[in-house]
Amino acid sequence: MSRPIAVLRPEPGNRATAAAIEAAGRTAIRMPLFAAGPVAWHAPDPAAFDALLLTSANALRHGGPQLGALRSLPVHAVGSATAAAARHAGFAIAFAGTGDGAALIAAAEAAGVRRALLLGGRTRMLDAGGIVARAITVYASEPLAIAPERAARLHGAIALVQSARAGARLAELVAPGHRATIGIAAISPRAAGAAGPGWGSVAIAADMQAATLIALALQLAD
Repeated sequence: MSRPIAVLRPEPGNRATAAAIEAAGRTAIRMPLFAAGPVAWHAPDPAAFDALLLTSANALRHGGPQLGALRSLPVHAVGSATAAAARHAGFAIAFAGTGDGAALIAAAEAAGVRRALLLGGRTRMLDAGGIVARAITVYASEPLAIAPERAARLHGAIALVQSARAGARLAELVAPGHRATIGIAAISPRAAGAAGPGWGSVAIAADMQAATLIALALQLAD
């Protein structure tokens, strides 16, 4: 009998990931640890930049009408889901990566980007510096309260950890003495490390794509 897979990412990604797991015939535990929402911001003059860097589709979901002022900037996105959200919002995609924020920066620099604008969350993987001329917060992800009896559903499951922040939050919810029955499928070594020690198993996806992580979780669940 396969183990359930706990999906910890915020909505609406939580629903999409859980649906993919269920379509593969497995049980998904839908337990978002954070909820994302917009924050007030003002779009700068796009003429001051040569590219727009995006590390999360949440920047498109919660950026609001201000995004319209920046559509002249080519987008360099951290992954295919973020690129798809940007394309849907009317942006031209110059690059869609498969790695982390550092890989995104390296690829953008190699492509000739010198003054990039970054739109991201209050807690984000990149900030201003180097080719990132300015970083603007357009959304925030706040932790959701998880009751102890709900957290207990994680026992015996495979937990999908898609960020370092999610790993740290998972470690808060599950005491070290109760981790041995839980396996972790992590999007990156950083995400796995943030969860701390004591888990029954820890595996890291070969790249940063959601589909790769889901495939890894399905393998671990069997």
